[in-house]
Amino acid sequence: MKQGLAAGLRLISTTTLACALVAGPFASAQSIEPGSVDQWEEEDLDTPAEPARSPARAPARSAPQAAPAPLPGTPTTMSEPVVQPVPVREPVMVWPRAEAVTLLETIEGIGSEGLIPADYNPEGLRAAIAAGPGDALDRVASRSFAWLVEDLRDGRTPMTSREQWFAVDPDQDEMPTEAIMAEALSMHDVGGIVEKLAPTVPDYALLKQELALTPVADKARRNLIRANMDRWRWLKRDLGSAYLLTNVPEFQLRLTVNNKIIRTYKTVVGKPGRTATPQLAETVTAVVFNPTWTVPQSIVKGEGLGAKVLNNPGWARANGYKATKGANGYVSVVQQPGENNSLGLMKIDMPNPHAIYLHDTPSKQYFNRDVRAFSHGCIRTERAVELGMTMAILGAQKTPQEVREISDSRKYTKVEMTRTFPVYLTYFTIASSIDGELQTFDDIYGRDKPVLASFQAPREEKTSQRTSNEEIIELDNPL
Repeated sequence: MKQGLAAGLRLISTTTLACALVAGPFASAQSIEPGSVDQWEEEDLDTPAEPARSPARAPARSAPQAAPAPLPGTPTTMSEPVVQPVPVREPVMVWPRAEAVTLLETIEGIGSEGLIPADYNPEGLRAAIAAGPGDALDRVASRSFAWLVEDLRDGRTPMTSREQWFAVDPDQDEMPTEAIMAEALSMHDVGGIVEKLAPTVPDYALLKQELALTPVADKARRNLIRANMDRWRWLKRDLGSAYLLTNVPEFQLRLTVNNKIIRTYKTVVGKPGRTATPQLAETVTAVVFNPTWTVPQSIVKGEGLGAKVLNNPGWARANGYKATKGANGYVSVVQQPGENNSLGLMKIDMPNPHAIYLHDTPSKQYFNRDVRAFSHGCIRTERAVELGMTMAILGAQKTPQEVREISDSRKYTKVEMTRTFPVYLTYFTIASSIDGELQTFDDIYGRDKPVLASFQAPREEKTSQRTSNEEIIELDNPL
């Protein structure tokens, strides 16, 4: 079966989409041919997403600030020393009484954002307001505001309760607390500035609406909604104008443009346990058509594949394996391109220490299951060749004809991205489904429990920790 050719035929509508997308978030409208948008409205493709807010700093009294800690954007490996997080120092600024009163009102209404008003010392702030302007009010109001900013921008859940969460949120670098506080005070708009810290993804607004509609007596559902609202805050506030996002418990991948889902693909994710898929925020660097697969030594040596390939050349040839043995006895095995390759006919490179990527698979039968947690951590993707072609058009400016020829060549071809394209591997147990309906998904990895428990415990002060310090497990095994 020529999957590449079939996907190319299916791509007729997809290439129309991709050409429109190239002219939407990435290029000028002049590159769209008349009538090429088809069923997608032009405003869905041409309207740029709102940029992440970087508040301007205004003059104000501030305590001396410690030098910023190095961004731990690259998780440590087991051989590297673990850097201990240090407490975050909040700025102290002058708070007029009127602004402090607005802050108190904002805190008292923060339950609508799924947060807990008592976390931000409303009683202490009320007492400081009653005592009048001065150093005490400045300290109390500054701390309450800083804690509120930290939780809305970065999430309330401490890093130690975010199991296998390795996605680094850059918002605190792009929107530092001191700058936000200075802008709120200089603009006399504490409530408005706080409101703009919320994630821009439509799912967050949908969960916020659901929280308002859920009876107070339904504590279990309200707690679940709050936990999943917080998960959105663990990611970048604005995910970008075009990106890939997979919700692991839903077993679905989305191609999203300007907050509109354009394409969806079923996925097979990691089995629970050591091969569970971690949560990542990475960047697509290339699409590989007709990939090879370098078999990990856990299979070559640990499962005896190397000896089998060397001793049974007929079987090896039929399954596309080639082995080389060094003078020191080291055996490497590479599976050649083909429909039986364990990576299928397409792989999306997104460099990360976990060796996680999105790829095709010859085992298509698993896409028909309701629960699809069978992989060793990587994301097997339905209609992967179609996805790869679309990504090559969107991210590498290839023409539809070029990508069809590349795919059908059956030769290993790596198409490097020329445009930044984020990919998010997320974990939400209540979210909008690919059909746009709010839905609850099974907690297949048991990752809700620590998040829910953290909301029942007192708020922890923030530290410099930005990602999980759990063991990094390389999961480069598509079998």
